[in-house]
Amino acid sequence: MSNLIRWEPAREMMTLREAMDRLFDDAFTRPLSLAGNTWSVPAVDMFQTDNEVVVKVALPGIKAEEVQINVTGEVLTIKGEVKQKEEAKEKAYHIREQRWGAFERALVLPTEVVADKAKADFENGILTITLPKAEEVKPKSITIKTK
Repeated sequence: MSNLIRWEPAREMMTLREAMDRLFDDAFTRPLSLAGNTWSVPAVDMFQTDNEVVVKVALPGIKAEEVQINVTGEVLTIKGEVKQKEEAKEKAYHIREQRWGAFERALVLPTEVVADKAKADFENGILTITLPKAEEVKPKSITIKTK
């Protein structure tokens, strides 16, 4: 003899709702991807125009020489390390959210690019990487002839 359990959709929906609430609570009350005092996921914006893919990465407090950028196939990788500054040992921190340690972000590019002609600019803590699109993926105009 088997026990049958009645399925109640409302119970399942509450569980999903509770899970979503917990996810949003965690996302807005804890720093992004902090594991100890290291961080691994800098914030990124990526968009494309007719001729290029542009990636903007927020790297506050980081020097340009501490960042390495690579393009392998369709993957753009940004990585580096922020050194921890020596602090006076007698300080008793109440809050310590300054990030230090290694970071890495790998992004799948939305289209083929010409990595050799990429440019990277670093200003006010924002790294801007401009990757020209490959010729074969750029939009082509077709002229219409009239008779």
